[in-house]
Amino acid sequence: MIIENTQTQMRKGILEYCILSIISKGETYASDIIADLKKSQMLVVEGTLYPLLTRLKNNGLLTYNWVESTSGPPRKYYVLSPEGRAVLEQLDKTWQELSLAVQTALENRK
Repeated sequence: MIIENTQTQMRKGILEYCILSIISKGETYASDIIADLKKSQMLVVEGTLYPLLTRLKNNGLLTYNWVESTSGPPRKYYVLSPEGRAVLEQLDKTWQELSLAVQTALENRK
């Protein structure tokens, strides 16, 4: 159905932005990213998240640190690189512009 495809594409379009925003708070474990996204009503599964984190890392936007765990194997915690912070700042501006444009379009529809 066309509405479901459009909704999916809208979510995909902002997913990277949301993930970068979550990681900008400090070292973040993948399951914490998923939990934060769920709190925001953005449902994402590990099969979607891990390839995206790898792509962001390969593009130089993220780094990670291995941290020993007392309850299992070491965990990979992600942090924004300086380039990732710069990209996030640009995306913040883009989001503000886009949000205003959409709000204006919605108001003009009435």
